[in-house]
Amino acid sequence: MTRTIGFDLDMTLIDSRPGIRAVYEELSRQTGVFIDAELAVSRLGPPLTWELGHWFPTETVPEMFTRYRAMYAEIAVPKVIAMPGAAEALAAARDLGRAIVITAKNGPNAVHHLEHLRLPHDAVIGDAWREQKAEVLMHEDADTYVGDHVHDMDAARIAGVVGIAVTTGPCSAEELGEAGAAHVVEGLASVSSLLRDA
Repeated sequence: MTRTIGFDLDMTLIDSRPGIRAVYEELSRQTGVFIDAELAVSRLGPPLTWELGHWFPTETVPEMFTRYRAMYAEIAVPKVIAMPGAAEALAAARDLGRAIVITAKNGPNAVHHLEHLRLPHDAVIGDAWREQKAEVLMHEDADTYVGDHVHDMDAARIAGVVGIAVTTGPCSAEELGEAGAAHVVEGLASVSSLLRDA
């Protein structure tokens, strides 16, 4: 039976902190508004508008959102690195069927990252968070979702698929387990074996 396995992007497949930090620093420089970029990258996962709302008045968030997105590819993509084992985990998923990336990140920017880092994948669905990720998992008939955030595990639970959590993001192993992860592992090297053994 051909399987479909979903993956989160930021802090699951890629360490995007250096790139995102640089974009926040440039946005701060351009606007004169203080952004604690280190704090921002310590809590990656929620949509961009959520983080921007911590630094800008609500009425200016749409404009800051547009400015951030416009400069993202040029500034961030070259600074981002693949998480250890990312290519191997994606290849293991593709050996079993399809590997799809479901992320809160803008779809085109997610594709830029995957192509720049030469990470194998079959599809990318962007601008999805928690319930939206669950909807994609169900629509794509996925059986597993790999992520680093409690809301990734919420998405897996809502969709009724196996949640595999990696502790490479902002959430602890305990938090991920409490969110419903079927497996909690330190990194993607363990994910490859879990997928093959399932």
